[in-house]
Amino acid sequence: MSDTMKALAFLGAGKVGLVEREIPHAGPGDAIVKTTASLICTSDVHTVAGLLPVPEGRLLGHESVGVVHEVGEGVTSMKVGDRVAVNAVTPDGTCDNCQAGYSSQCGGPLGGYRFTVQKDGNMAEYFHVNDADYNLAPIPEGLADEVAVYACDMLSTGIIGSENANIPIGGTVAIFAQGAVGLSATIGAKLRGAGLVIAVEGIPGRQELSRRFGADVVIDPASGNVAEQIVELTDGGADSTVEALGNQVTFEGALYATRPGGTLSNVGYHGESGPTVTMPLDAWGLGMASKKIVTDLCPGGRLRMERLMRLLANGKVDPTPMTTHRMGIDQVEEGFAMMSEKRDGIVKPLITF
Repeated sequence: MSDTMKALAFLGAGKVGLVEREIPHAGPGDAIVKTTASLICTSDVHTVAGLLPVPEGRLLGHESVGVVHEVGEGVTSMKVGDRVAVNAVTPDGTCDNCQAGYSSQCGGPLGGYRFTVQKDGNMAEYFHVNDADYNLAPIPEGLADEVAVYACDMLSTGIIGSENANIPIGGTVAIFAQGAVGLSATIGAKLRGAGLVIAVEGIPGRQELSRRFGADVVIDPASGNVAEQIVELTDGGADSTVEALGNQVTFEGALYATRPGGTLSNVGYHGESGPTVTMPLDAWGLGMASKKIVTDLCPGGRLRMERLMRLLANGKVDPTPMTTHRMGIDQVEEGFAMMSEKRDGIVKPLITF
């Protein structure tokens, strides 16, 4: 067997490339996974654009599933040959933030987000998993890898957006943007029992997916003042809103659209918003509007993954309509370019190994 592997690497501002690397080895408590399927994420595009500082040569990717190739000393939950999934966020489970229930912030702000940001990512034929017993989850028998891979980030992030939005049973929710995270938040809103799901999206293909995943109303932002339309549709404002883009305009719209006593849940990545995100005082009631703003990062850990895959395995959720393109690892550079340029109606490209 060759001791090298193919992987997608950051090669400088705006540049990526397929490179050859040595296959990593497992240290104590860790595991190495042989990849079978991956998804490219817009977060990788942001990273390559320079919004997250990473060294040249760092491997990209944080949405991969596969088969255990090697386990380190002390790993007891998995063995070589097991099919596994790992979240984009890989906490250690021992720090104060993990102990307090905020594992995505392991060790500090965004600290649980290790792939690419703190170590090599997993858009590679093999990848390293820290704290394997805490982070590796078995893929249920009969659940295809191309389905399970959605639990790694998109479903975990989008659904926490709806969980944190505190949607009442039968309540109203407005979800701003219907990329993969927003679509997953729409799935989450339906699962949480929302009585009226309003999606905000201008791209026709994504509007169609939004309806397919449970949106009752889709508002095109080109149709006029979105917040005013939501306030009218909900007779005073939505009980819950989810900002799933990371944009000043959509954040303001979500804040205006949230009724007093409601919750704005932010899962959008604001790396392109500039050094600050401003808050209109009238939407905030001069600081006294009784509106709650909650933020979060993709929750990680084995239990989170097991719960998400239970939804998938039992047919409660099918995210695969988001898979708009499929290609092998040798075509991953083209897939990345398509994501960067938002070409050909792309939502999520599936990479197979």
